[in-house]
Amino acid sequence: MSAGRPLNVLVTGGSGPSGIAAARALRDAGHRVFTVGSDAARIQAAAAEAGSGVTPLVCDLASLAGVRDLRAAVIATAGSVDGVIHLVGGWRGAKGIADQSDDDWDFLERNAITTLRNVTRVFFDDLAASDAGRFAMVSSTAVAAPTAGGASYAAAKAAAEAWTLAVADGFRRVQSGRREDPVEQHSAAAIFVVKALVDPAMRAKAPERTFPGFTDVADLAAAAAGLFDTPAGDLNGRRLPLDR
Repeated sequence: MSAGRPLNVLVTGGSGPSGIAAARALRDAGHRVFTVGSDAARIQAAAAEAGSGVTPLVCDLASLAGVRDLRAAVIATAGSVDGVIHLVGGWRGAKGIADQSDDDWDFLERNAITTLRNVTRVFFDDLAASDAGRFAMVSSTAVAAPTAGGASYAAAKAAAEAWTLAVADGFRRVQSGRREDPVEQHSAAAIFVVKALVDPAMRAKAPERTFPGFTDVADLAAAAAGLFDTPAGDLNGRRLPLDR
């Protein structure tokens, strides 16, 4: 196993299909998984679906104080945090530029940017200290080819990507890139890039659809688990396309 020991991994946005799949894959890989959601009933049900040994936690990740409390709870239970798979997001769109609403922007800013900023600020030192520290977020192909209707969504994802790349630079500066006594890179921040995600319930609801270019949540989950088996130097600061 990575680092020769079970790793403590946090899956944020754990109530949805991608969170359940990621928690299950990480647990099956032998890691100790904590899955996080904002609604107690939903995250408990999701953790149970992911499998025995997955620990559900409740937190409003848009609250910096809440994330600090979350870290304290995990540290008290596990003693360390080695990885964060950040799956918080959401979609809002419009017809064009003129009707991009402030309500939609506020929703996207809160979910795509603020939650990520809070999580990385609170857990950065833990991930940097880990011998297998990993942070990953899910972004969109829309960042490279934004549409007028998806302007707010693409802009929010672009901001989240920029922040994540800055986190990667932070890991580099305190490890392989530090001026004195550099060490081998052992922490990494990476970006999974998808067109959209698809899960079994979506396929069952529309069996006639082929979902071209969509990434199955099982494939995203496998990629998340695989982060801990890939050298940090090969991952840090990389955009990893998962669209097909």
